Formats: sequence, structure tokens, C-alpha cells
Amino acid sequence: MAKRDPEKTARNKVIKELKEKLRALLPSVLEATGFESEYSLHGKIGGKFGQYLDIKNVVVDSPQQFIALWLDGFKNYIRKNIDPRWREGNNHYETYKLLQKHKVFQDYLYLFLERTYIKHIDALSKKRPTIEEAEIWIGQANANYGILVTPRFNGTNWENDKSEIRHFPHRYWSIGHILATGLVVPFKNAKLEFKTVEEYLNFFTNVIVRNSGSEYEYKLAEMYSIYVNAAENPHEIPLLIPEFRYDGLAKKHKYRLDFTIIEASQLNKIGFELSPWSTHGYLSKTKSMSQEQINDVAKGNFENEMSKHKSYFKKHGIFVLIYTDFDLKDLDSVFRDMELYLRPKSVGSQMKFHIFNDFFNDPL
Repeated sequence: MAKRDPEKTARNKVIKELKEKLRALLPSVLEATGFESEYSLHGKIGGKFGQYLDIKNVVVDSPQQFIALWLDGFKNYIRKNIDPRWREGNNHYETYKLLQKHKVFQDYLYLFLERTYIKHIDALSKKRPTIEEAEIWIGQANANYGILVTPRFNGTNWENDKSEIRHFPHRYWSIGHILATGLVVPFKNAKLEFKTVEEYLNFFTNVIVRNSGSEYEYKLAEMYSIYVNAAENPHEIPLLIPEFRYDGLAKKHKYRLDFTIIEASQLNKIGFELSPWSTHGYLSKTKSMSQEQINDVAKGNFENEMSKHKSYFKKHGIFVLIYTDFDLKDLDSVFRDMELYLRPKSVGSQMKFHIFNDFFNDPL
């Protein structure tokens, strides 16, 4: 039997408690406002937060922030959309007047909005990738794949259904994400789909990473697989993205990062570059070269490596951690660094937003 998500269990308990408080207040609110039923009351205050908040772009971190934004948006909606000459009889304005008049209605609204936020916390509190960020291409030439958020084939290549990105029900760039979308094959109406966590991890380790030829990458991929399989909720674990392609689908790729993690709450990107001397610094055929020429070649290699990391930061916002031979002697330590970004962090920090008691005393 699958384990219950403790966070969702706690959330459902809070929702139940708020529902009980609302039911206790309901008779007094109906009597004060004249609304006929709970249904008609909620018709006035519920289902309208899309009109008052820019929910496509705003990330809401707490119930207090949601309530403050709703109230501000509610008033601004009346100011901007309802001519003062025609406000009497308007549903929005009449609801506002009732809120001004009845403290019990205000109390009910605050509880109702708190419950609304908690019900929709996943959609409201998670940061959403931009259109550009919602498309990642990985892998080596002729063995590359795409990880998109809402992939659809447009007849030529894969693209995201932009209107659905914010409705994506999984943590972006997580194991759950890849199980939902699969890996898309560029320029072909074809996907690699994975039915189980184990199925994806096997492909990740023994196809994509193994193809790199790096013993260090392969061992870290194995450690990641063990970590994911041992997790209480593997679907929530961020992907360890292999071979992130700097120029996407460009045929002659400029750079690839060994591994990248995009942490869930703020979509911060951390790159992990394994730089053993044998592949990133070693100089061969130096017998016929002068010391000056050797230094020039070594300098060029170093400048190229640093240019790679600066370019990833400037273009993709990826901060890169670099591991040399000394670090690679202890891969457990390297993976502990990765673990810091693999632990799913709960969204919805408890930011405190003061809501003035006399909010509804301010004339429009």
C-alpha cells in the first residue's frame, strides 16, 4: 500500500477545520446579509479570484498574502470597471457594501479565502517556468531527447502547450514530471514513456549516462537511483538531469553539463561538472612544444572551461559546481552536495501580511 503524503494529510485536516468554522458562522452571515443560502453566498465571493489576481504570473506564498491580494484586487476591480454612477445594484459593489457593514461577513470571508488558498496551494504557490525555461534538451548528438512540461507535436517538432504550463499537476522537473511527460524525440512524433520509477531510472543510468563513458557520472547515477528508490515519495524528488545541452537542438552543440538539478520551490538551477585532469586538463604531444606554447594551450583550455560555466549562468541561470580529481576521490561527498538540492522543499512560506481591520472602511 502506498504511503500517505503527510503534508496532504495535514492540509486536509486544516481544510476540514476551516469548513467547520465556516458552517458555524453561516447562519449569522445569512441573517445579516440576506443571502438565501450557502450556495448563493459563495456565488458572490467564490470562484472569482482569477478576476482579482494575476494568477498566471503571481506566486502566492501564504494565506495572508492571498487574502491581501484578493481584497486589493476586489476593490481595484470595482474602481476600474464600475462607473460610480451605476454602482447601486451591481453585484460586486453590493457585496462590498455588505462587507463594510457586517463584521461577521468579513470574518467569514477571511476564513473562506484561507480555505480557498489551502485548497489551491499547489497551483498558487509554486513558481512556474517561463516559456523558454519549460523546454530542456539533453544528451549527445544523435542520442538527444527533450524534457518539456506540456509537450505536443506540431507536425514538425515538439513544443509546449503554453496555456497549460501553469496547470501542470506535478512538481516541475521531478521524477513525477518525467513519468507524466516522458522524453520526446526531436523532430519525430515519438516519445519514450516510463510506467514506473524503476523503468525511468534504468534508462537514465544505463542508456543516457552510460553513453557518456564517464565512470564518475555512472557511479553518481547509481547513487541517485538508490536515493530515489529509498525516498518516501519518489515522485517528488527533483530530476538529476544529465547532459544539459547549452544550445538546445543545435546540431553542433557548444557545451553540455554533466548533471543539473532544478530545485522545486524556486526553480533554481544548480549544475554539477566533473572535471578530472585526464579529460579537462591533460596535454598530450608536448615534446615538440616549447614551455611558452604549452602554457598557451593550457591557458586556452582553462579559458574555454571557464567560458562554459559563465555562459551557462548568463543564458540559463545555472550556477555550476566544479569537481576536480581531488573531489572525485570521494564521490559520497559529491553526492551529499547533490542531496542538498534533491530534498523536496515545501512551498508556501509563512510570510506575514498585515490586513487592516478597517480595510472595508476605506471609501471607494
